[in-house]
Amino acid sequence: MSSPGPLTLYTINMSHYSEKIRWLLDYEQIPYTEIPVTPALHTLPMLAKGGFKQTTVPVIQQGSECVQDSPRIVDWLTLNCGPLKTMPEAFQEEILSVQQRFDAIGKPVARYLYLPGFAHDALIKDIWTQFATPAENLFVRAFYPVIKPVFKVKLKINPKDVARAEEKIAAAIEWLNKRLEGREYLVGEQFTVADITAASLLAPLACPPEHPIYGQAEFREKMSGPAQKWNDTPALIWVRKMYAQHRGLVWKDLLKAS
Repeated sequence: MSSPGPLTLYTINMSHYSEKIRWLLDYEQIPYTEIPVTPALHTLPMLAKGGFKQTTVPVIQQGSECVQDSPRIVDWLTLNCGPLKTMPEAFQEEILSVQQRFDAIGKPVARYLYLPGFAHDALIKDIWTQFATPAENLFVRAFYPVIKPVFKVKLKINPKDVARAEEKIAAAIEWLNKRLEGREYLVGEQFTVADITAASLLAPLACPPEHPIYGQAEFREKMSGPAQKWNDTPALIWVRKMYAQHRGLVWKDLLKAS
């Protein structure tokens, strides 16, 4: 049974965790309104809404109830908007185990991308301000020289930590390569939250054309360039296949309005 009242999803456009929940809502055809928030300016509002002393997205809100962090949101949607076809009860434990595995590489993926990305400030500023108001756009561009080093420290964007991130990503891709031997989906014989999580968290490396940021040639060249060594692996080929078969263009309504 669907939950009563409108559902609002707060996201950051480049966030692969946001993409995970957006994809889940779209696939399950759960109505929602998306509110994209601007990096740096999102911290206080999300801190206030989340209630876990975190500033992260995604956050969903229904009435006065807010849920922050993608696995908590999946649990909430399963309980309040279920039954979900992407969360069959017989495979729920296995699905959640795969979800946990790929949620764990979300920060390493971001770390890995931002190290080369921060050599291209114009691209980062354009991505961060894609859905910004005029005032937010001016603020981010004016204070970017201050925001950038703070962001780098917070996310541990440095050669040593990026090298560790690369090792974690390589291990996840190798696990996925083996998991996919002789199978189309990661759990059972249908598309589930396990597939959405793995595909969305690896999407910035696979660069599926359905995503308006990850699919851009400039993004592939300037941010995900080092990841091209994995481009032809079964894992990243599978990510692009999942997008082609089960996703569709991201942000169709937001892009029409912008």
